[in-house]
Amino acid sequence: MFPEKQGDQGSIYVEAVDKVDLKKIRDITFINARDVLGIIYTSKSGNTKLKWRELRGRIGRMSGTASANSLVNLSMARIISPDDVETIMANQPAQEEEQPPEQEASPPTDASQE
Repeated sequence: MFPEKQGDQGSIYVEAVDKVDLKKIRDITFINARDVLGIIYTSKSGNTKLKWRELRGRIGRMSGTASANSLVNLSMARIISPDDVETIMANQPAQEEEQPPEQEASPPTDASQE
C-alpha cells in the first residue's frame, strides 16, 4: 500500500504495472500497487525533488535534489545510511545565507562562526 498525492503543495506519484485506488482521505489517495517501477516525490517547499527507479526487484536508484531535512528523514527511515548523508553533504557546495534586503551584509571576518 502506498500514498499518492497530486497538487501544488507537494506530490507523490507511484508508477506501477498494476494500481488500485483503495481509499481517499483529504488530498491523499491510498493505493495498492503491484510491481512498482518508480516513485516521484516533490516536497511542499519544492526544495526536494526525487525520483526512484527500479533496477532489479526491490533494488533501485534514486536521483534528484534533496534538502538537508529530507536527507535526515531518509536516514531515519533507513533508506540511506548516516554515512551516506555525510558523504552527500561533504560533496555539496557551500550555500551562502541570504540577508534580508533592509539589512546590510556585515564585512567578512577571519573568525569562524559556529
